[in-house]
Amino acid sequence: MHRITVPPRPDWREQAHAVGFGFHTMYGAPYWTDDAAYVFSLAEIEDRIEEPSEQLHELCINLVGDLIGNDAALRRLAIPEPAWDLVRASWRAGDLHLYGRFDLAYDGGGPAKLLEYNADTPTSIFEAAFFQHNWLLDQQAAGALPADADQFNLLQECLVEAFAHWPSGAPFHFACWTDHPEDHGTAAYLMDCAAQAGHDVALLDIRQIGIDAAGRFTDAADRTIGRCFKLYPWEDMLREPFARQLVPGIWVEPPWKALLSNKGLLPLLWDRHPDHPNLLPAFFGDDPRTDALPNAVVKPQFGREGSNVTVRHGGTIVERTDGEYGAGPQVVQALAPLFAAGGDHAVLGSWIVGDRAAGLGIREDAGRITRDSARFVPHIIAG
Repeated sequence: MHRITVPPRPDWREQAHAVGFGFHTMYGAPYWTDDAAYVFSLAEIEDRIEEPSEQLHELCINLVGDLIGNDAALRRLAIPEPAWDLVRASWRAGDLHLYGRFDLAYDGGGPAKLLEYNADTPTSIFEAAFFQHNWLLDQQAAGALPADADQFNLLQECLVEAFAHWPSGAPFHFACWTDHPEDHGTAAYLMDCAAQAGHDVALLDIRQIGIDAAGRFTDAADRTIGRCFKLYPWEDMLREPFARQLVPGIWVEPPWKALLSNKGLLPLLWDRHPDHPNLLPAFFGDDPRTDALPNAVVKPQFGREGSNVTVRHGGTIVERTDGEYGAGPQVVQALAPLFAAGGDHAVLGSWIVGDRAAGLGIREDAGRITRDSARFVPHIIAG
């Protein structure tokens, strides 16, 4: 693994706008990086990223099966008690799941380490699946990259294949906050993949979802919602006034994903698989064993985009972010080294589609905490 620079495509911004990638610049700074790339060997991708990701996903799925009937575990994961029956019914009904993203620490040396599993509402799928693939083809055509360079990127074909497992017929709704460019772009891309799989699709602002007299969810045209991808996290949905109307079989991701889209997953995995090569020691914040981790990251159980994260080194706080998630339960995880180049730190996003490791996206930040301002950097496989 190493980082290289390449000439940026002169028209990459125009290309981005043409395909709906309007959020290539965020907060006044570039989000997409066109003039650099991370390089991996094929063996590195297969042995250090792809295979461990599938193993980690299997551990997670098995964990759901272990926890689903355990009241104490659901309480520890802060699942609201009125939602327990919904979560259990969703799992036992075999509700299909679509995708997730493991965030991994990997510095090119030892095994990749799981930082967290974004199993419910992960973004950056469009950039990883579509735009970095186009970048690779353009750079090869320009002679900036070898013609035989490849990419760990089966995402689009895997997404289309996964969507084909849901029966077609009734509209497949895609709901997000449409005023948010990144959320809108994510939903629109996934909607296109579903359409390729034969679904009749409809984009819906999540604020327009209603409930009819029979307690069924409806869209802005008063059509009953029979299946809906929602870019809205379960930890919020389960606490909304409408939560009592939620039923299995409608939502993507399904309700049982609430057990995985939760950083409480990390200490539960470590308890069951101590010393696993791809796991880091992790404990709930009130566990006295946290005292044995002088080099650690403290993060909220339901935090997002690097908010309210504290990095301790030698027991001293060396980095901290603010945010709106600081009041809830916390998880403490051993600090893992990230790949560093030019003062920036890279986190690998290893994508799972269905039950398959399907692609890689990389984000880098000036600090060790990957925030919402972190940049997306493409990658290649060479050698």
